[in-house]
Amino acid sequence: MSRLNLLEETRFEKLPVSIFDNQADASKQVARRIANIIIAKQNAGEKAVLGLATGATPIKVYQELVRLHREEGLSFANVITFNLDEYYPMKADAEQSYFTFMNRHLFDHVDIDKANVHIPNGDIPKEQVEAFCLAYEQKISQLNGLDIQILGIGRTGHIGFNEPGSAPNSGTRLVTLNELTRSDASRDFGGMDNVPTKAITMGIGTIFKAREIILMAWNEKKASVIKKAVEGELSADVPATYLQLAGNIEVIVDKGAATDLTRFNTPWLVKDCTWDNYLIKKAVVWLAKTVKKPILKLTEEDYNNHGMAQLATEQGPVYNINIAIFNQIQHTITGWPGGKPNADDSQRPERAQPAKKRAIVFSPHPDDDVISMGGTFIRLADQGHHVHVAYQTSGNTAVWDDEALRYVEFAIDFTKNQNHDTSALEQLYADMRLFFKTKKPNQADTKPIQTIKGLIRKGEAMAGARFAGLPDSNIHFQNLPFYDRSKSNTLLSYEDDILQTMALLQAVKPQQVFAAGDFADPHGTHKVCFDIILQALTRLKATDEWVKDCWLWLYRGAWHEFEIHEIEMAVPLSPEEVKRKRLAIFKHQSQKDVPVFPGDDAREFWVRAEHRTSETAKAYDELGLANYEAIEAFMRWAF
Repeated sequence: MSRLNLLEETRFEKLPVSIFDNQADASKQVARRIANIIIAKQNAGEKAVLGLATGATPIKVYQELVRLHREEGLSFANVITFNLDEYYPMKADAEQSYFTFMNRHLFDHVDIDKANVHIPNGDIPKEQVEAFCLAYEQKISQLNGLDIQILGIGRTGHIGFNEPGSAPNSGTRLVTLNELTRSDASRDFGGMDNVPTKAITMGIGTIFKAREIILMAWNEKKASVIKKAVEGELSADVPATYLQLAGNIEVIVDKGAATDLTRFNTPWLVKDCTWDNYLIKKAVVWLAKTVKKPILKLTEEDYNNHGMAQLATEQGPVYNINIAIFNQIQHTITGWPGGKPNADDSQRPERAQPAKKRAIVFSPHPDDDVISMGGTFIRLADQGHHVHVAYQTSGNTAVWDDEALRYVEFAIDFTKNQNHDTSALEQLYADMRLFFKTKKPNQADTKPIQTIKGLIRKGEAMAGARFAGLPDSNIHFQNLPFYDRSKSNTLLSYEDDILQTMALLQAVKPQQVFAAGDFADPHGTHKVCFDIILQALTRLKATDEWVKDCWLWLYRGAWHEFEIHEIEMAVPLSPEEVKRKRLAIFKHQSQKDVPVFPGDDAREFWVRAEHRTSETAKAYDELGLANYEAIEAFMRWAF
């Protein structure tokens, strides 16, 4: 691409952006740049002063720096570090402290002098905080500033813990955390109630003084805020926009985090495009939403006034384009998610044959199946397909402690009623009460408690699957080992999880596999579970003939839905089917009212699910298609 074309394509971007295929490659590039600074300073006989960040974003950077130290002899003997922030109050040895984080991921694995490590002290009296912050600034200044500062970005647009409202000349100080920031941290603390409300952070003005700044972001969850930071106007509402005022700044992202940038999301607004069918579909749907018209009412003037004149000229007349896209979207709609028997399937999303298919619905947590595709699940069973469900994890972390106590109380009372000995149960109950009384935020439960909580989720999942119409023989609880291992080990192998999944697939030999396709958080359970399924199917495809006839369908819905142009199968639900789906979700009683990990959507899961499916139906209606009560959406994944 010529420089002129690149400038045209990126004309909405106010910060330089480098995009990598994945976060691993991007992280290696950032680590190499840090290493080059360290080596250059070593050769000059000087100290390298690094500004470091915490959170999920820089973990692979630190892993690569550790590898460079171990395998290529990179020394940290001349390195001085300053971390961006720390929760307040927070003891240095707490599991959630950034002291613990940095030692675990970097400092304990390299030859840095711990006297050269500086992290804000979250355990000092409040009256000493101001003096500490001033001294922190002075230390950086005395070392002639930071050679490089690496940053992540929060969904509020914060850098460090500079939340919305922060000033561009702010220094190190005590701040109050935004509710969304605390919500995002809630899993690390075992619930939002345990997340500190304040933090000590470097200021934006402090960050600006670094000679080099790298802002990193990974996955689609950060796409929206990256667009605001890179393309938005300067605003205290999005503190990262102030980086547009900095000098030596680069934004480094993976493809997921770049998806909302204009050059990727609506490329027709910045350049001439190569119009394949996918891009045409995306553009026409976008245009219909933008001008608030059904697809078949779009005019040549609409195309010309909204950056799509090239498409109208090359492939018009526009009415023919409208009809073609309308028909494609219409053909995604089917009441037969397993394929309609004895029908012409050339325009349908699923095959007509075999008329009765073997299908597996993989559910990362014990309720994702009914929350995200409960209507389709029930319909597959009603239409006579051989449906299996596989619950990939126990979900035991998402059960309230008092719920576990309640079940053991029931067991004690029932056992007494049957005139059996209850001493073992009563001892277990006493141990549980004692443990919960002293339990620290995010502390792993004891094995017996994990088992009890897992059995609670199992019983609920059994009830939901039976309600959907499945026999007990088709309900599988994988309880994949990675789920409990990950609570105490950040470096995991998934080989046993993959082999277990391969064995189940070989036993069922499905023509359809349904898997959770919510990749917004690649460190979350959904992404890990999907990768395990994909690896299992990919390996089996090399040896097992049946896999060639197996289609992999992705569902979403618990958190957000596919975009209309992405949907390849849309299953409409009647009002009665929506009610049946709701009743299936209600079987998961431990997740009702207030779930342990609600995310940033405080509504109950059944409310979220109904809202999302009704919004999808509304979007189809607004494009000029049939008006349904709800629609569950799926996208096919080639493997």
